[in-house]
Amino acid sequence: MSDFTNHFWSLYVAGVTLAGILACALLLWITSRKKVEATADNTTGHVWDEDLREMNNPLPRWWMWLFIITMVFGVAYLVAYPGLGAFAGRLGWTQRGEYEAEMAKADAELQPLYARFAQMKPEEMARDPQAMAIGERLFLNNCAQCHGSDARGSKGFPNLTDGDWLHGGAPEQIHQTIHDGRIGVMPPMAAAVGSPEDVRNLAQYVLSLSGSPHDSLRASLGKSKFTACAACHGMDGKGNTALGAPNLTDDIWLHGWGEAAITAMINNGKTNQMPAQAGKLTDSQINVLTAYVWGLSNGKPGAAVR
Repeated sequence: MSDFTNHFWSLYVAGVTLAGILACALLLWITSRKKVEATADNTTGHVWDEDLREMNNPLPRWWMWLFIITMVFGVAYLVAYPGLGAFAGRLGWTQRGEYEAEMAKADAELQPLYARFAQMKPEEMARDPQAMAIGERLFLNNCAQCHGSDARGSKGFPNLTDGDWLHGGAPEQIHQTIHDGRIGVMPPMAAAVGSPEDVRNLAQYVLSLSGSPHDSLRASLGKSKFTACAACHGMDGKGNTALGAPNLTDDIWLHGWGEAAITAMINNGKTNQMPAQAGKLTDSQINVLTAYVWGLSNGKPGAAVR
């Protein structure tokens, strides 16, 4: 077991395990040799509930052999499989190996099904009911934990149905995001902006970019401070998909709306991570999942694609 912090704990677990088996064997040995002087009626003299008497009979042979077989089986199991601390077992079995074998078997069985989609473009798969049914299952099993079962996300997790894409919504960009993952970094910018009042003014200016309710006086004072943000978000605040910098003009707020939320973002920054799925899903599965995610925000009236 690779999660032991040092060799002592491996020996400790192995010692406790073996001690437990030896204790069972010792208990059986002592019990089988212990003699209790019987009374004339072959009882031990113990009485419960006034008339329930314990007979002085030896342990049943079948029970003793079953006990012995259990201990032998336990020792054989610990020799063959992991269980004695860091000892891997003579058969070399591991949970990871079992998982990989099962996944390889499942992939081989499903490959003929995915082969039909291999030559299809994502736009074509998005119109194929079978592909979308498979894509939905892949999404529910691998993506819904963060983005929600309806793909509408939550605070800190993007909505995949609205056409607003941090890294671009083209099929090849979605495929790259799923395959390689993404790491989005917003560095703390308070030092570059100025005083706490400057940060508040900048927050009001950011609110004004999307037409959100704001203090127009503070927003006018904060406009000049936006130059510290323009390198990523652009001077017009429309963002940059190459950097994953969000569009600040569309009134879509990933980490919360309002002066307090924006001020906290400027002061503290934020790091978001989308884990890579390449080691978890096959290329065929990622292709189908890409088409499913692309289809969530395309082909709908008013869907903005970036």
